[in-house]
This record gives sequence, C-alpha cells and structure tokens, in this order.
Amino acid sequence: MARSRKKLGEILVAQGVINADQVNEGVKKAQQDGIRTGEALVELGLCTDHQVLKALAVQHGIKYVDLTNEKIAKLIDKEAIDKSVMKKHLVLGMGKSGGKMRVAIHDPNDLQVLDNLRFVLNCDIEPLLATKAQLKEIITGESAGAAPTPAAPQESLVTDSIDRSIDRSVDRSMDKSIDVSSEDSPIVKLVNRVLDEAVRMRTSDIHIEPMGDRVRLRYRVDGVCSERDNLPKRMQNAVLSRLKLMAGMNISEKRIPQDGRIKIYVDDVPIDFRVSACPAYHGESVVLRILRPDAVRIGLTNIGFEPENLEVFNKIIKRPNGIFLVTGPTGSGKTTTLYSALDVLNRPDKKIITAEDPVEYNFDGINQCQIREDIGFDFPSVLRSMLRQAPNVILVGEIRDREVGEIAIQAALTGHLVFSTLHTNDAPSAMTRLIDMGIKPFLVASSVQAVMAQRLVRVLADSKQIAEESDLDPKYLKLINLKLEDALGKVYKPVPTADIPTGFKGRKAVFEMMLMNSEIRDLTFNKAQASDIRKAALASGMKALVDDGRTKVLNGVTTPQEIARVSQFEGGH
Repeated sequence: MARSRKKLGEILVAQGVINADQVNEGVKKAQQDGIRTGEALVELGLCTDHQVLKALAVQHGIKYVDLTNEKIAKLIDKEAIDKSVMKKHLVLGMGKSGGKMRVAIHDPNDLQVLDNLRFVLNCDIEPLLATKAQLKEIITGESAGAAPTPAAPQESLVTDSIDRSIDRSVDRSMDKSIDVSSEDSPIVKLVNRVLDEAVRMRTSDIHIEPMGDRVRLRYRVDGVCSERDNLPKRMQNAVLSRLKLMAGMNISEKRIPQDGRIKIYVDDVPIDFRVSACPAYHGESVVLRILRPDAVRIGLTNIGFEPENLEVFNKIIKRPNGIFLVTGPTGSGKTTTLYSALDVLNRPDKKIITAEDPVEYNFDGINQCQIREDIGFDFPSVLRSMLRQAPNVILVGEIRDREVGEIAIQAALTGHLVFSTLHTNDAPSAMTRLIDMGIKPFLVASSVQAVMAQRLVRVLADSKQIAEESDLDPKYLKLINLKLEDALGKVYKPVPTADIPTGFKGRKAVFEMMLMNSEIRDLTFNKAQASDIRKAALASGMKALVDDGRTKVLNGVTTPQEIARVSQFEGGH
C-alpha cells in the first residue's frame, strides 16, 4: 500500500498559511492556466515561494533548508559535485551524514535527477529542499533579485487520491488488472487529466516513454520538449492500455507499431489527438500529436509572412495550374501553410481534393482521401482516381517517390494546380531532389511554378525587453548577418515570467520563396547543382531564410539565437 500523503493545499491550511477557500481559488487558477497549484498560489499572492516549498518538504518527507542561514551555509560543499552537474540540475552538496550524501534540490518530483546523482556519486542520497533562487545564486553567482520569482515545483499529476485509488484497485494476490474502461477508474481520471492539461498548456505533442523504473511524461511546447512528470512503473500497462483503448488500437498487440486517433472536448472545443504506439525496450512508447481545429485557420498573415512574401504567395496559389512545393524538415509547419492556402481557395466554384497520410485536419467543402497502403489505396492510385474527378486544386501530402512525382507533374501539366511537400533543406534543393527521384528534368523544369522553404521559430511574449549590448552575442549576430550597430535598440530579448518561464509564446515561420524563371528552368533542365540554382535564385531576388529571419528579429518578433538555430546552415549568401 502506498504511503498516504497529504495534498499541498491541506498542508498549507494546517500550517495556517492560507484557508480552504484560498486553496480552492489556487486550484481553480491552476486548472484554468494549466500550471502548478503552488505556482498559482504564489501568483495570487496567497503564499510566498518559501511557504510553498516548506509545505512541499512536509508533503514529501524532506527537510527544508534556508541556504542563507549561517549554520546551514557552513555545510555547503561546492567540491562534492561536479560543477557542470551542479549548474545543469541546480543541485548543491551539503556534506555527508550516516554514509549518505546530503544534496540540496529544488524539485522533489524530479526523481531522474536523484537517480543520476546516485549513479555519479556512487552513494545514497539524502535530498534537502531549498529554493531555486538560492541554489542559482550560490552555484552560478547570479542574483535572483533581477529575475522573476521562481515558480514552485510542479505538483505531480499522480495525486495522492489517484495513487491510493490505484493501490486499492490492484489486488496482487488475485492478479487483477486496473480497470481502464470505467470513467470512475483512477487511471481514466489520470489520463483525462493529462490530455486536458496538455491542451491548456498549448502543447503540440505528448510523449509517454516507459523507462526501466518509471514512465516519463514529456510535453512539447513551442517546439521544445520538457519533462512534466514521472509516473510510477506499476501504472505503465494501465496508462498505455487506456490510451490505446481510446485510440481504437488493439490493446493485446504490443509487438508491432500501431496508429489511432482520439477525439475529446476541452472547454467545449473538439480536439483531435493522432496517436502513435511504437514497441521499445521497456514497453510501448506512445506519442500523441494534438490537432486543434483552429490551427490551420489562423490566417496567412499570422503564420509569419512578411508583406512582400505574402503578396507573392497569394499570386501563386491563385494560378490555374502548375506545382507549388513547400519544403522543410518534419515539424516545420508545411502542412499548416498548405491548409491555410486551401482555406483561402475553398470556395463553391473550386473542386479541391487531397491525398494525405494521415488526414490531420477535417475541412468542410474539401474532399480528403486517407491513404491506406494495406489495402492498395496508395498515393499513385489515389492520384489517378483524383484526375477522373475533374478537380481544380489537388493537394498531395508528400512527394515520396518517382511514381507519385510523375503523376503530380502530369496533373499540373494538364491544367490542375497541385500543392505538395518535400523534405529538403532549402528551396533550390527541391529541383535536384525531384530529379534524383528519377523524374525527367524537362518535366520538373516545366511544371514547377514555385518552391517555398520554411522553418518555425519561437515568438517573444509580450514581456520582452530591448536587449542591451551585453545581451547580444556577436556569434549569433554574425550567423544572421547583422551588425552590432544595427542591432542596438532594435533587438529584443525574452523576459521569463511565472506564466511563461521561457519568455516565448507561440511560433511563426520564416520563409524562403523561390519563383521559377527562365534561368532557373534552364539550370534545372541541364541538371545543375543545387548551389548553382541557389545562386541564380538569390540573384533574381529570392530572400533567404536567414534574411527573412533577420527582418523578424529587427521587428521584435524573435531573437537572433532562434533564427541562427534554424538557418545558420545556409551560410548566408
């Protein structure tokens, strides 16, 4: 039986810090904002971070220490733990006692840090709880005074009530499994809580990854993955079975990958989850891609188009025929851009058909075909069938091979406007990629109208500040071809807050638009190298990814580091 543990709010009430009504107010705010209960109480001004941390210490049975206390400060041993480990995890050696190394930490739920320390130090660990601000100031020498108040450690999703309920529902002597179908089941409540919280936190992907001794739960927000919680290992089978049941997968099949979908309502809005289960060493790894219905209807301007590129883009998508390609790596927003274009074209006088694997977003007025290769309903057969439907616009999810490419080109040459995606690093490389697939150069040169490469960068939140000279790293300025004198007074930096700890909120795309002209067509026809095509495109006015990114930096949209992260391989011009 799991040890009974009080909730954080109950402890704070027992300590006389707040009352029950204030706890309810904090819980309500935490649920609305998708944040920790302790963090919500601090934001509301009902508690200090010290009070929350003391309550967490009681909750987890860990001693709380004030590192500014003279007696406690004498115990600090900066030599006990490697400096890189201290800085990375914000942990601090506090001497040995009874054969155990005492270590000051700030998050009692981060079991992975403790496991890593046990391995690195080769001894048992006795954790002590200290504020993140005090640890950071001692370890890095940075004063916490200029930084926002650090958030309290996030409460585990596995609440005490769920923990105890699961223990009660498992009768190991009778070898009974946990119920994953009843809405009153603790596992069902836990899974629903995860899905609900992830949507409210603007998460794009939920990663549920079985480890040797736990199940790691991670959320991807604005393209960055971070750990949310560690679930007990004994919950693994039940949690995975519940998700597979919701997604319409075969629960008993654990040897091969499976795909499925989940649809739930969050705040009366229908949310789709595309679910993928893949067998791994410690159990099936499950990833849920969150598909919001409004994600592809945000408008072309909000995607990130600068006025010049937007004007060109609108002209291209209204052409009567030809191929328009969008390139970039997985997760760069290609599908969102093409669907936004279809949303503009989706009118009663246009017949639009798509071939997708899988269909991610449902659109009224558009005929969407789901690829089913297991029954022979693949891209080539769908495309051939499409042409007999007399469409005006065709969207092919991705040109993957010669056969699909040739059919798409034939459709473009016979009076259809074709949209598709391709995996290349930049726009000019699309020409050589198609030819490498085996498509004849003259077909590529004559059918492609334009190619657009794109990447996603994080957008600064409203709390941004003008960057001082000391904030500007010359290395990143050089990578985006921006001089220091041009950056001063125009470049902004992120300002982390309790609500937005990264200082970034949302993402926008940077683009590289290559319009075909006679010179580029001749180079393509003669199988020229991508570098030669790129030179010709830049000479004819193509704005490179790094150039579009630099414009966004100077407009206060993002930072030089973000642009350098996605476009520095371009090497400028």
